Amino acid sequence: MSDKTFEKRKKIIYDFICDDMYVPMKFKEMAMVLQVNKEQRDELRQVLESLEEEGKICLSKRGKYCKGEAKRLQGTYRANQRGFGFVIIPDEDKDIFIGEDDAGGALDGDIVEVIITKASDRDGKRREGKIVKIVERGLTTVVGLYQKKGNKSYGFVIPDNQRILQDIFIPEGKSKEAVDGHKVVVELTSYGEKGRSPEGRIVEIIGHVNDPGTDIMSIVKGYDLPIEFPERVLNQAERVSKPVSEADMQGRKDIRDWQMVTIDGEDAKDLDDAVSVVKDGENYILGVHIADVTNYVQENSALDREALKRGTSVYLADRVIPMLPHTLSNGICSLNAGEDRLALSCIMTVDPKGMVIDHEIAETVIHVDRRMSYTSVAKILEDEDLAEMQEYEELVPMFQRMLELSKILRARRKQRGSIDFDFPETKMILDENGHPIDIKPYDRNVATKIIEDFMLLANETVAEDYYWQEMPFVYRVHEAPDDEKIRALATFINNFGFSMHIGANEVRPKEIQKLLGKVEGTPQEALISRLALRSMKQARYTPENSGHFGLAANYYTHFTSPIRRYPDLQIHRIIKDNLRGRMNGERMEHYRKILEEVTKHASETERRADEAERETVKLKKVEYMSDRIGNVYTGVISGVTKWGMYVELPNTIEGLIHVANMRDDHYNYDESRYEMVGERTGKVYKLGQEVRVRVADTDRLMRTIDFVIAKERDEENGEDEW
Repeated sequence: MSDKTFEKRKKIIYDFICDDMYVPMKFKEMAMVLQVNKEQRDELRQVLESLEEEGKICLSKRGKYCKGEAKRLQGTYRANQRGFGFVIIPDEDKDIFIGEDDAGGALDGDIVEVIITKASDRDGKRREGKIVKIVERGLTTVVGLYQKKGNKSYGFVIPDNQRILQDIFIPEGKSKEAVDGHKVVVELTSYGEKGRSPEGRIVEIIGHVNDPGTDIMSIVKGYDLPIEFPERVLNQAERVSKPVSEADMQGRKDIRDWQMVTIDGEDAKDLDDAVSVVKDGENYILGVHIADVTNYVQENSALDREALKRGTSVYLADRVIPMLPHTLSNGICSLNAGEDRLALSCIMTVDPKGMVIDHEIAETVIHVDRRMSYTSVAKILEDEDLAEMQEYEELVPMFQRMLELSKILRARRKQRGSIDFDFPETKMILDENGHPIDIKPYDRNVATKIIEDFMLLANETVAEDYYWQEMPFVYRVHEAPDDEKIRALATFINNFGFSMHIGANEVRPKEIQKLLGKVEGTPQEALISRLALRSMKQARYTPENSGHFGLAANYYTHFTSPIRRYPDLQIHRIIKDNLRGRMNGERMEHYRKILEEVTKHASETERRADEAERETVKLKKVEYMSDRIGNVYTGVISGVTKWGMYVELPNTIEGLIHVANMRDDHYNYDESRYEMVGERTGKVYKLGQEVRVRVADTDRLMRTIDFVIAKERDEENGEDEW
C-alpha cells in the first residue's frame, strides 16, 4: 500500500468515525460494517493505529473506537537555526518534528505541550507535531551583541545562541549605557508573542567584542557556568586543606614504599590518578590510586553542595572552571610527587590474557615518586631517548611493564568488540591575550593509551564489584543504538562498498568495530566513523546498570576523577561507607533516595560542559583563520551536502565550500553517491578526496569558515603551515 493510498484510507475512516450517524464500535464490528475482508484487516488496523497516535481517535475502555481529542504530550523544545525544531519527550527515544509555522512562539529550551499532527510512517520517518501551549520558559537571560540603530534611543541584541532566531529589542532606558559592539547579558521581559520581537533589559556588560577574553566570557555567561566560588566554600576549602597527619593515616593501607608515578599532560595541575605495576610470576599487579577527595569534601557541606551544583570541571580554551576550589584541586587533593597523600586504590591482579583474577579496593596512604608527562614517557618507550631514560633510570623497567600490560588489555578489549573512535582532538596554543597562535591535533601517544587502558580497567573492576554486592551505586551506561539509525548507517555505507551484519534484534559492538577496521585508511574513514558515532546514544550516569555498548562492557562506572567529576566523588563516598562497615539499611535507603537526582543532574552538567567546550574550540578556530584569509591549504573533503562541501585541514579545522562559490561549473549534488558533479565538465568531487582550498571568509558571529577551491594562480598567495 503506497503512502498516498494509506493517507486516503485514513481520511475515509476518520470521516466515517466523525459522521453524526456513527456509533462507537469495536474493530471486528467496524471491519464488518465497512466490508473489509480478512486479508485487508491488518491494513485497517494500521490505519486506526495511525489515527490513534495522532490523537484524532481514541479507544474506549471497552475497546470501541470514538472520535478523540488530540492527545497532548509535554517535552522540551529544541530549535534549529534553520527555523524548524524538535520536541524531546522524557523517556521516549523518538522526538517530534516541529515545522517553522507550528512552533507557536516557543524558544529553544522551553517546556511545551505538543499535539501529533502526523504519526511516524512505516519507513521510520519521525512524528510531526504542533506546539499548542508553552508551559514554562527555558530562557530567562540571553547573551549577545548589542547594536544601536543610528541616533535612535533604542537598540537590539543579536543572540550568540543561533537557535534563537529573532533579535531582542532593547527599549530606551534599558541598555545599562551599553555602546555599539558590547557583548551583554539580557534579561528577557517579553518573549515576542503575536509576531513582535522579544524584548529585554541589559543586566550585565561583559566587554567590547574586540577586547581580549570577552569571547570566552560570553560563552561562560551563555551557558550559565558558575565562575566565582562563594566565600563560605573558599573558607571551608582553606580549613580542610591540612597536610596529611598520623591521625589521617590510621586504619589505612600504607603503600608509600610502592614505586608509583602520575602521568599527565605538561600543563595539568589537578593530578587525581597515580599508577603502579609490578610482576608476580607471570601475573601483573596493577595499582590505580585515586585521590581521596571525600576525606576533605564531607557530604552536604558547603563544598559538597557547590561541587554537586557544578557537576564537573569545565575546560575552555584559556581557562579551567573547576568543580572544587584550587586550594583542594591543585593542593592537598592533587597527588603531587614527593608528598604523602590519601588515596582510594583499586589494586588488580591481571593474568597474561588480560583477565582480572583478583582485586582489592582499599583506603591507602601513597607517596608518588615522580610526576611524569605523556611526552616524556613516550620518549622513553617509543623513541628510547637516552637522555630521558637516564633521567628516569629507576622507573624505566616499570614503564616497560606498563606498556606490556597495556597492549594485553587493549587486545582483550578489541577481542570482545570494544569500539575505539580515534578522532584527533584539537590542541590550541594561545598568546597572553587569548589569541590563537597555533592549532593542531592533540597527540594521542603510547603513554596516553597506557593511562586510558588502566583507568578503563579500574572503572570496570569497581563497577562489577559493586554491582554484585547489590548496593546503591552510580553507573556510566551507554545503551545500544536505535535499530533505525543503524539500518540507515548500513544503507549509507553500502554506497561505498562496505557492509555490516545486523542481527534480528540488535547490532553488536563488534560489528561497528569491524566496520571501523574496514574503513581504516580509506578516504571515507573520517566520515563513516563520525556517522557511526552519531548513530549511537549518548553515554550517561544512572543508578541502574545496563552496560556500556561502546566499550562492550557489562559493568562500567567513573571512579578515577573525583577532583573534576561529581559522580566519581559520589561513588567514593559509597565505597568508603562500605569499607568502613557503615553501609546499613539506613545508608542504603539514603543513597537510593538521592542517586536518581544526582545522576540526572550530573548528566545534564556534563552535556552543558561539552557544548561550552565545543563552542570555545569553534570560536578559536574561526579567530585563527580570520588572520589567514587568502592562504591556501591542502585538505580532505569530509562531507558533501546539497549546499556545498566540507573540507577538513590536517590541523582539525573544517570549512565549507558553498556550492554557489564553485564557479568553474554548475555542480549538482548526487545524493546516492554523496558526490558533487559538474554539469558541463563532468568533474566529480567526492568524500575523502584531497583538494587545495583558499580561505575566503570567516564569520565570528556565526562561527563559520568559508573556503573556495584554489586556482592555479592562488598557489603563491599562501603556503601550508603544516
